[in-house]
Amino acid sequence: MGRLTVRRPVLRLNSDGSTRSRPDTLVAEEPLETRVSGSPLTVTMRTPGHDVELAHGFLLTEGVIGSRDDIASARYCDSVDDDGRNTYNVLDVDLAPGVAPPDVSVQRNFYTTSSCGVCGKASLDAVRLKTRHPPATDPLRIRRELLLDLPDRLRERQKVFGSTGGLHAAALFDDDGELLVAREDVGRHNAVDKVLGRMLMDGRIPAAGTVLMVSGRASFELVQKAVMAGVPMLAAVSAPSSLAVELAEESGMTLVGFLRGATGNVYTGQERIEL
Repeated sequence: MGRLTVRRPVLRLNSDGSTRSRPDTLVAEEPLETRVSGSPLTVTMRTPGHDVELAHGFLLTEGVIGSRDDIASARYCDSVDDDGRNTYNVLDVDLAPGVAPPDVSVQRNFYTTSSCGVCGKASLDAVRLKTRHPPATDPLRIRRELLLDLPDRLRERQKVFGSTGGLHAAALFDDDGELLVAREDVGRHNAVDKVLGRMLMDGRIPAAGTVLMVSGRASFELVQKAVMAGVPMLAAVSAPSSLAVELAEESGMTLVGFLRGATGNVYTGQERIEL
């Protein structure tokens, strides 16, 4: 798994009162600085891997770009360790000619945590972004039985979670339940950005006729990211926030929470679910 995981010694406290020293597998967490034409834009803590997807997804969901043609190149640069080796923790993105650079409202405080998201916004007035791909008119329909099966299908793709227990996951499915792309990351918003970034790089944005399944809660930011990518349905195994439900309703998105086992709560857009 390379840089996805690290091994560390731990002291295991057993239920019978004994102890045992053993190695444990931890999910890797490292900073990624994203630059646009050499200018720092954001730093986020992420699980290394799929960084170019992460940058594409972040710029898409922040409204900087709308298609893969808006990016000319993305390359690692200017970050070496004590031995002079590239850390692959700085990524510089060049926008295509004619694409406007990020507005100052997109800039985040120089450090954001993996669990943060919009809390690092330079301006809360910029939170409600306008999408180029509104999902309201998307004709997606999905059978109830298939929807209830998506958490298990996502769980099957959580390979690193199985060895560490420390990762969030996101996956995009079509209306037949076919997996389009799945990603894991220490940050729930990073996992979604990686999924949407992959779709963008494949020329599949707007992501019409799809369901975004996430392993945690449905926060405002995750709903916003889905809306920005034209995803008509977001399903989560845990709870949504009040602001997430409000945004989903305003945007014409279907939002499902507490999707576990044979149950779930449909908060908005129930017409897309065939009961």
